[in-house]
Amino acid sequence: MARPDKAASVAELEDQFRSSNAAVLTEYRGLTVAQLKTLRRSLGENAQYAVVKNTLTKIAANQAGITALDDQFTGPTAVAFVTGDPVESAKALRDFAKENPNLIIKGGVLEGKALSADEIKKLADLESREVLLSKLAGAFKGKQSQAAQLFQALPSKLVRTVDALRAKQAEQGGAE
Repeated sequence: MARPDKAASVAELEDQFRSSNAAVLTEYRGLTVAQLKTLRRSLGENAQYAVVKNTLTKIAANQAGITALDDQFTGPTAVAFVTGDPVESAKALRDFAKENPNLIIKGGVLEGKALSADEIKKLADLESREVLLSKLAGAFKGKQSQAAQLFQALPSKLVRTVDALRAKQAEQGGAE
């Protein structure tokens, strides 16, 4: 890497690998510029999709501590650097790949762990973070209301039992 422009590219890519939650490697062979523009828009603001040079990206990934992707830097490669919710970005890539079979998801990395293409597709099948959190909150709320009903049932059952005992004692006292 004698050229300063290549060193700057590697430093920028390394920074992107370090600052992102996830990175997804794709092959874009056969996609038009308009299709790539549509893909970038579909990823939204929480991901940046960049066409990269394999050698420089491999060096940057290694410097960022990511070595599991080394064998995937072949052919025309683009990387989606995800800074937001990785599930949303995985869904956007999966949906775009369904409509455009020329986009091939090669693999990726999520918080330092290497993911295969199949694992990224499974990630895309998950519900979004907000939906999962709302389901969790609903489950907690349901458990709280069950506990409240249980705590309300105990005193009322005690009152009914005491009333039944009084009635029984009154019957026995009246019979004597």
